[in-house]
Amino acid sequence: MRVVPRRCCGIDVHKGSLTACVLVLGTKGEREVRLKTFATDLGELQRLRCWLFSQKVTHVAMESTGVYGKPVWNVLTGLCELLLANPYPMHNIPGRKTDASDAEWIADLPAHGLLKPSFVPPVAFQDLRDWNRLRVKQVEERNRIQNRMEKVLEDTNLKLGTVVRDVLGVTGRLILKAIPEGKTDPGWLADYARGKPRGKKDELRRVLRGRVREHHRELLSELLDELRQTEEWIGRMERRLAAAMQPFDEQVTRLLTIPGVDLLTAWTLVAELGVDMSRFPTAKHAASWAGLVPRMNESAGKRHSGRTRHGNRWIRRGLCQSAWVVSRMKDCYLTAVFRRRMRAGGKKKAVVATAHQILVIAYAILRDQTVYREEGGDYFDKLNPQRTLKRLTQRAAKLGFAAKFEAIGVELPPEPPKKRRGRPRKTPLAPELTDGSIGT
Repeated sequence: MRVVPRRCCGIDVHKGSLTACVLVLGTKGEREVRLKTFATDLGELQRLRCWLFSQKVTHVAMESTGVYGKPVWNVLTGLCELLLANPYPMHNIPGRKTDASDAEWIADLPAHGLLKPSFVPPVAFQDLRDWNRLRVKQVEERNRIQNRMEKVLEDTNLKLGTVVRDVLGVTGRLILKAIPEGKTDPGWLADYARGKPRGKKDELRRVLRGRVREHHRELLSELLDELRQTEEWIGRMERRLAAAMQPFDEQVTRLLTIPGVDLLTAWTLVAELGVDMSRFPTAKHAASWAGLVPRMNESAGKRHSGRTRHGNRWIRRGLCQSAWVVSRMKDCYLTAVFRRRMRAGGKKKAVVATAHQILVIAYAILRDQTVYREEGGDYFDKLNPQRTLKRLTQRAAKLGFAAKFEAIGVELPPEPPKKRRGRPRKTPLAPELTDGSIGT
């Protein structure tokens, strides 16, 4: 194997300690291993930095071990080239599992050019990630509180969710606040209806007849207080995130031109992807990093499960939500992508495919500093009009009708040749090699 750097260090990081291995490779193939163990407090990490400087290390590699690797990364930043790698493809040889052997193996990979570093954003975008991910966690907590409230309502035989679409809407909140105050009469509770539920008062009176005990009132009171506090946290975080996103208002405005992408999704794209797309060679690399591409798993000519791999779950979550919004739009290119994929693989695969397409569009917008240009919901029909007419004719024939189409001021282009599907045909041997001779 070709040796790239001559002095590499591999670090096996744990919560309270780490093992560093400096690998020195000579020009004639000689190999020297230097091992040392450090604690993970700031003083010990500074000793590690001084030791690596004295060893003239040029490359330091470590596994992505969550929060335990961040203190090491922060202290060693600026000393040499740091490489953070996914631990999945870095497994050591079975039967040699020790901290020292793991550190040596990690140091050996970059020394021979076998390590692919992960994307580590600048500090400014790391701060944006922290605020955005904390906001997402609080939103999830609000959803959990809503589920607990609905569980209490089910225990009291109050079927509010069967009539009111959103239990935490205006009508639902007024009814939930009235129950802990002792108002249990179905007629009184139905009078709190606002908007469309006002036309369903008879149904509300029917479903709001339950068996409410003092225990249920206390539970709802505590859950309402927790809900109010959580929503206040979400509001503060969104205000802080909006202030931190001000330097990137132009990029956010461009991303908002994509159908289905709202302000929170645009913030997620900027915080997770950044605005410098040169870190990803192509849009396919960005989609693979986000975990929005099928996995390649083929052996002996058989294609096995193509389940998507684990990627950036934060950006995947936001884009999949945007894909569900797009699925309900009309006359939109992304809607056509969703329906086209849904016919082939179902709704779940269509959501991932649409999220993939949104990420590809966002990549092009951030790279070229442009805006989204709508192609229309008939984009795929216009790609091959002849095939579209043939498909419509076949559908009409299945219904028992004979359809005939006539061009009105439009000249149809010729139908492009069909692409051959399946495995490629074997190329025959050249005539001069068919007699058993060996070609040169």
